[in-house]
Amino acid sequence: MSPSRVVAFGEGAVLVELEQRIDPAVAARAAAIADAWEALGHGAAVPTYAAAVLRFDPLALAPRDAESAARELAARTPAPASAATGRVVEIPTRYDGPDLAETAARSGLSVDELVRTHSHGEYHAYFLGFMPGFAYLGGLDPRVRAPRLGSPRARVPAGSVAVIDGQTAIYPFDSPGGWRLLGRTEARLFDPGADPPTLIRPGDTVRFRAIG
Repeated sequence: MSPSRVVAFGEGAVLVELEQRIDPAVAARAAAIADAWEALGHGAAVPTYAAAVLRFDPLALAPRDAESAARELAARTPAPASAATGRVVEIPTRYDGPDLAETAARSGLSVDELVRTHSHGEYHAYFLGFMPGFAYLGGLDPRVRAPRLGSPRARVPAGSVAVIDGQTAIYPFDSPGGWRLLGRTEARLFDPGADPPTLIRPGDTVRFRAIG
């Protein structure tokens, strides 16, 4: 288990940094650290690809003690034996996005090749963030070149299937966004009345199925 770095993150949080790479095992360890912190009752925690932000109440736990507790916790928390939950989530997708042709040209692919490349991949759900139900999915084919837009769109429609270098995702709601849009889906990513409310959960495998 590789060592971690623990630093203050404002007055009421500490940041635990792990290996700085996109890898299911690293993300699973970040999630395990976040879960363990919340189980201790110190406060909410937010995992990312290679780090976890651990919140605490500075009136109840001194910042120096919080850093010590986080360092000890990170040292004894390995990644789970398996980073996957075993769930496979299929997303029916209509590939008609406004950035489809430009992304294909940028990648040296035809539009049909880009659609096949994206829809034949399997994507690991690393964590949720940005908005409820927004899952960061890794494993995008490295041939797909999709840097962030120079100027984000003021409104990305809900259900938009998007890519950025190395990652793909689905926008659960209308929102601003700078990812490149390949298509759209009618799948509902977040339903507050469901249990659980998110269609995709960390550790899931996601597949996109092209529809007419």
